[in-house]
Amino acid sequence: MKTHLITKGATLALAGFALTLGAVATPAKAADFAGKQIEWLIPYGTGGGSDRWARFYAPRLQKNIPGQPTIAIKNMPGASSTKGTNYFARKATTDGLTMLGTSGSTQFPFLLDDRRVQYDYADWEVILATPVGGVVYVNPSLGVKAATPEGMKQLQKAKLKFGSQGATSLDLVPLLAFDILGLNVKPVFGMKGRGPSRLAFERGEVRIDYQTTPAFIKRVTPLVEAGKAVPLMTWGMLDEKGDLVRDPTFPDLPHVGEVYERMHGKKPKGPAWNAWRTFMAAGYPAQKMIFVKKGTPKDILDTLRKAAADTINEPGFAEAAAKALGDYPQAVGAKAEVLKKVATTVSPESKAWVKAWLKRRFNAVP
Repeated sequence: MKTHLITKGATLALAGFALTLGAVATPAKAADFAGKQIEWLIPYGTGGGSDRWARFYAPRLQKNIPGQPTIAIKNMPGASSTKGTNYFARKATTDGLTMLGTSGSTQFPFLLDDRRVQYDYADWEVILATPVGGVVYVNPSLGVKAATPEGMKQLQKAKLKFGSQGATSLDLVPLLAFDILGLNVKPVFGMKGRGPSRLAFERGEVRIDYQTTPAFIKRVTPLVEAGKAVPLMTWGMLDEKGDLVRDPTFPDLPHVGEVYERMHGKKPKGPAWNAWRTFMAAGYPAQKMIFVKKGTPKDILDTLRKAAADTINEPGFAEAAAKALGDYPQAVGAKAEVLKKVATTVSPESKAWVKAWLKRRFNAVP
């Protein structure tokens, strides 16, 4: 399904997806991390997609950083990830020994001028960017087996609860998608990550949920195989032309635009769809990123970026990443910089529309 990009930055980033990843230039003199420990702050709880992503990368990066320092992951959930991210903004050092792992739920409060935000992406240097998808699934007790017109009509009749980190978090994408599809969904706010929302689904407290690709592969696939969850659709992914296409990790599942077209016989359009499309572009093509603070010496920055490039270019990495994180291109160097721009830029029109929708729908004021 063809859509139009909202930002010029998105066009540049998506074009970058079509190119082969280039290696980062070797620094003249690599920084030595021997005997040191790098604290990698993840502003989410354990068990979710961000935690799984970080734990996949940590031992691989550790091996490729000169001196093979210990990388210790520190989970600091709370306030839609702003608690841990604000802590990083205040306390992180510029010696390369403190890193931050962000997700869309870190980016969205920043994009929406959330009052809890005390950080600025302009203050950070990106080391690596990871595209991630999202999958919606439901409890089989609803009797819906697929996102067909009949199945979606049946789903529209149900009263659904959804565990959410907050309306201004990455959950903005599913909440707005549910509205566009005409689903009667009541969010239960206050979750400290997607992991707790999945656990609520497993306990039967909510009957619709979504997880980002890493958590879906690891935690939800066993539920699907046991007949305890039914995958319906994905958010899709953006190709090099900026078109919304099926998620390559889940090619058999329709994306939300396809589901709408099946239901209504026409492609989605209008301000709600434009806003959804803009925030989806900001939240997923570069959903997870690794940062250090600006002011980090060039030799340290180059060393960390080269370690990231060496990691993703290792034999067998692509296969392992596809299995654990999904089938998406990892980005370093200039491509990561472009994706950072996409993830932290939305059009003024979409921002204004979403703010009005948040106030009207949830009485939420960022």
